Amino acid sequence: MRSLLFVPADSDRKLAKGLASGADALLIDLEDSVAAEHKAHAREQAAAFIAQHLNVPERPALIVRVNALASGLADRDLDAVIAAKPDAVMLPKAEGAASVIHLDAKLTAREAMHGLPDGHVKVIAIATETAASLFAAGTYRGASQRLIGLTWGAEDLSAELGALTNRGEDGRFLDPYRLARTLCLAGAVAAQVTPIDTVYVDFKDRDGLRHEALDALRDGFMGKMAIHPAQVDVINEVFTPSSEAVAKARAVVAAFAAAPGAGTIGIDGVMYDQPHLRRARQLLERAKIAR
Repeated sequence: MRSLLFVPADSDRKLAKGLASGADALLIDLEDSVAAEHKAHAREQAAAFIAQHLNVPERPALIVRVNALASGLADRDLDAVIAAKPDAVMLPKAEGAASVIHLDAKLTAREAMHGLPDGHVKVIAIATETAASLFAAGTYRGASQRLIGLTWGAEDLSAELGALTNRGEDGRFLDPYRLARTLCLAGAVAAQVTPIDTVYVDFKDRDGLRHEALDALRDGFMGKMAIHPAQVDVINEVFTPSSEAVAKARAVVAAFAAAPGAGTIGIDGVMYDQPHLRRARQLLERAKIAR
């Protein structure tokens, strides 16, 4: 998944726009974008939307962001939406493996209640929204077979830290949030799941979004969340390997295949070793699954 677009679950109009946006996944939100008095209605709308579009060809992944486990609202969220068979649940304010294990148990019980196969509903965890979560970012490996991705957030973290802002005058994240970003990336790779970059909140600044997405791609992230449909095309473009990159990766893979047992090879005067081969294979895999 290159692009994951947040859509408030209580807005039919925004759900429809999200469906037409070209995003690889819709993050149907029951948390921050839905006021407390609208939560019950949002749950009903989320379940109805998922059920209506579950069998639509070429649909995006349908992922529900539930409320945090500590909020007291997550059980009601899960009770409402799991019967509709979402592809995944996004868990906010996760604090390491313990949070994912806790959610896994809740999902297992509801899948059994609704006749779904065990493990049908996958999990993406937001790994950096509390101070405590930073110290648990390396614990996700082996937590659950459901876990398919880790992402990070700076807004809730900055509020918890009591910060005045999370970005400097140049628009770049400040040190505490760059640390959170790095811990998320390393935690995802260690857990062998997809690392997903956070949102870029200024949805009118396409150049800023592109720059931040390119930075994320350079460092190893495989996708990025969006808060507006206008961001989707930029994100998809950045995280879709170019034809030139694919050709280069194929050349690296072919050269190693032609020299079994070689630790290094030379192509056009440049030396390549095993890490280059791994990166080439990863890029080709991303190109194959890019929609």
